[in-house]
Amino acid sequence: MYSFEETLKQTGIVLPEVPAPAGMYQPALRIGDFIYTSGQLPMAGGKLVEPEGRGAVTIERQEMAAAAARTAAINAVAAVRSMAGSLDEIERIVKLTVFVSSAPGFTNQHLVANGASALIGEIFGEAGRHVRSAVGVAALPLDASVEVELIAACRQH
Repeated sequence: MYSFEETLKQTGIVLPEVPAPAGMYQPALRIGDFIYTSGQLPMAGGKLVEPEGRGAVTIERQEMAAAAARTAAINAVAAVRSMAGSLDEIERIVKLTVFVSSAPGFTNQHLVANGASALIGEIFGEAGRHVRSAVGVAALPLDASVEVELIAACRQH
């Protein structure tokens, strides 16, 4: 069987510990064969990884925001693993939603979301081919540029 955990090691991607929630929610929740994540910000070591990229995304900052989306997706995958026990329990990634704090007139949310989608593809290959929404919003928590949600289907035993 193909191992997503082995792929993770080979790519050098390190999943962080899932932090305790900062409010009245859970980082991830398993219902039957599906795992849903709460919105994940581009955090590392308890801080946003984008000190200069906070707030509304513009054309000039869309590459930085795509990198932030990748980090947020890493956090979402970590939340999924915390519910599944192992990434090898994941059958496929079903849906990715990427919220982009967008400056007026910014319409490249899909290009920012590619940072998260590419990360999912690196780890899960064909099983990572997902449906996706890329949504522009006025603001996000902590003035982050992006927030990522994930839905994963688990293997049936």
